[in-house]
This record gives sequence, structure tokens and C-alpha cells, in this order.
Amino acid sequence: MTSGLVVRAEHSDAGSIYVAPTLPAALDALHDFGSAGAPLAGGTWIMRSPIRHEPLKPHYVAIGKIPELSAIRIDAAAVEIGAAVTHAALAAALTDLPEFSVLVTAAGRSANPAIRNMATIGGNLAASDFAAADCVPALLCLDAAVEVASRNNSERMSLVDFLKVRSTLSPGRLVTRIIVPRTERKTAHARLPLRKSGDYPVAIVSLSVNVDAASRVQAIRIAVGSVEPAARRWGRLEAALLGGALDPPRVADIAAGLAEEFIGRDSIEVPAWYRVSVLPSLVRRAVAAALDG
Repeated sequence: MTSGLVVRAEHSDAGSIYVAPTLPAALDALHDFGSAGAPLAGGTWIMRSPIRHEPLKPHYVAIGKIPELSAIRIDAAAVEIGAAVTHAALAAALTDLPEFSVLVTAAGRSANPAIRNMATIGGNLAASDFAAADCVPALLCLDAAVEVASRNNSERMSLVDFLKVRSTLSPGRLVTRIIVPRTERKTAHARLPLRKSGDYPVAIVSLSVNVDAASRVQAIRIAVGSVEPAARRWGRLEAALLGGALDPPRVADIAAGLAEEFIGRDSIEVPAWYRVSVLPSLVRRAVAAALDG
């Protein structure tokens, strides 16, 4: 590494931080560090590593100073979001675009204000052990794609595919952009916060839908987060709703009949069965919000 700033912590077990001035410099550093290094943006997940009894990496590559990773580009066909864009910045940038209300709500109400001002969209996607990320189901229902780069190449894949491989990506690879297509649609994001702390949700339902003049479903994407270890589309519910009326009670009844396909995750705060049991009411809320929007 010939440029940037290396900050070495006072304690040897805390390692070092390389502040990358450019994206190529960051990718070079990540390649050189290999499994001993990791990218650092907002740091909200990494800083909690000791709480999870996970060792810190010997080296981190700070990417927050790289202009293209903190940029949001909006055009007629798509929105491109740099991986280092914070939740707060993302919510502010998209607030006047009704088709992205699901993502505005997800980013603008996740965690708490302090976290929203630090946590990045790329970090949210890359943290494979963080099941309660609000933006992941929102982006799933928007059919987002993810760009992953290394020193030698760049690859674009659907978010669905990225979630399948993110925990096995080789060292040196970095999420650089999220690409979300633009289209006419109604969207909504419904979450049930934990009773003792509103920071993280028991369950999440994100919805994107196109309806005709009679409110019959022409196309629909529904994603569920925080219930299982990873967010995913609810394909059976989507198929059951196609061609029918987008009526909140009706949709909730159908969801109740299909909810058993989810295997909820247990945690200290919430039992597994409870996460699954609230899904029909969250689906009802999401549909009602989409129709109101």
C-alpha cells in the first residue's frame, strides 16, 4: 500500500486501520490482507464483535472516504446506491420517490437515530449473521442487484443470489453498489419492534405490488426479514395473491394459512413461534399501507 493512512491502535490485539483514498486502493489492501482483513464503513456491526464473542480482524480497510461508495445516483431507469451510504442519507435521498417508500421506511426507521447516521447499506447486506436488518427485505421486494468487486474484476448479481453466497465470498471482495430498478409500484414496509427495545424488529414484511383499476394484483413481491436467520421472498404467498383482490383482511387470511413454512429463529428476546405468529398481521399492515400510499 503506497497511499492512504494507516492508524495502528495502542493495543496490539486491536490491529490497524488503513484509510483507503480510492476504491482501487481499498481493493488492493483487502487483497493483500486476505483473511486477516475486512472492510470498515460505519462500524456498527464490527464494534459489537466483542459482545458476540467474535475476535476482531488484525486489519481493517476504511472505505468511508471513497466518493463513489458514498454516492446515490438517481435516473429514469434505476437508483444506484454506493455501499458506504448511510441509512439516514438513503432515506433522505429517496423520500420524494413514492415507489421507494418501502426502502425509505426501512432505512429511516431502522435501529435508532445514532445508528442510522453511521450504519451503511453495504454493511447491512454483508453482515450475514445479522438477521434483523431492515433494508435487506426492502431491497429484496424491490428486485435489487448487488455489485461485488475485487482487485481484478467486478460482478453483478441479484440480491437473492448474493444472500446465498455472502458468507462464503473469498477474502478481498467488497460490496460496492446496490442497483434498484425503477418502475411504477406501490410499496410498504411493516415491522414489529421488540417490546423492551425498539431498535430491532421481531419480524419484518416488505411489499412491492402492481394492481389494476379494480385493485387486482398484477405483480407482487413480498419479503420477510428477522423471522429466520436470513431474509427471503415469500414465494408461495406471492403466487397465491396473483390475480386476486388486494384486500388487507383477505391477504392476511391467506398469509395465516401459509405461515407454517417459516421456521422462526429463537433468541433471548423472542421465542421462534412468536416471530412466525405475527406475520399475518404484518402482511395486513403492509398491504394497507401500500394501498394508502
